[in-house]
This record gives sequence, structure tokens and C-alpha cells, in this order.
Amino acid sequence: MGMISEFKEFIARGNVIDLAVGVVIGAAFGKIVTALVDKIIMPPIGLLVGGVDFAKWGWTLREATVDATGKEVPAVIIGFGEFFNTLIQFVIVAFAIFLLVKAVNRLYKKQAPPPAATPEDVLLLREIRDALNK
Repeated sequence: MGMISEFKEFIARGNVIDLAVGVVIGAAFGKIVTALVDKIIMPPIGLLVGGVDFAKWGWTLREATVDATGKEVPAVIIGFGEFFNTLIQFVIVAFAIFLLVKAVNRLYKKQAPPPAATPEDVLLLREIRDALNK
């Protein structure tokens, strides 16, 4: 029974729940960024460079063929266009996280607790020290 109660305490601490919420929100944010890059950012960029869809860019190492049995052998392609889209998505997510961390840090700086008042015994000891120095 001890392990179960420890596990309940671990879950109830809040860190695990906060982490789970962060993962879920992060996954949803990733989908939003993917849609933003694929549907909004990349089409105008493709239009500017001549109507090219970057997602379809690739380097064909071997064309698709049909083997002796009549079965189609797919082409071997290095798809650097998809990599380019993913790289742009990463930069957007990293920048958004940077802005979020910057905002949180700014909030914590403003909410710094005021310096605590010096206790009376410390003040008395300082007076004694100063009197002895004279």
C-alpha cells in the first residue's frame, strides 16, 4: 500500500499534471504551426520563386521502375523540400517559445518580493558593534 500512496502523492504534487498539460498544449501548438507554415507562409514564398511547392522539392536517386514480376518499385527520393518546411516550423516554434519565456521572466522580475525588514536583534548587534568600534 505504501507504493500506491507514494504514487498518488507524486501525481498530486502538480508537476506531473503541469507537464501533461504542457505536452498536450505543445502538440496542439505544433499542429497550428504546421498549418501556418504549410497553408499560409509557404504558398506566397513558392509564388514569389515561380509557383514552386517546396514540399515537393526533392532529389531523385532512382526513378520508379517495374520489376520482372510486374510489381512497381517506388522511386528513391531525398525530399529536402519537406525538410525545408519542417525547418521553418521549428524556427517559428522556437521563436514563440522564446517570446513566452521572455514574457514569463519579465513577470517574475516585476513580482520580486521587497527586501525584508532587518530584525531588531540584528539592528541591536550592529549598534553594539559600532559602539565597540568607537
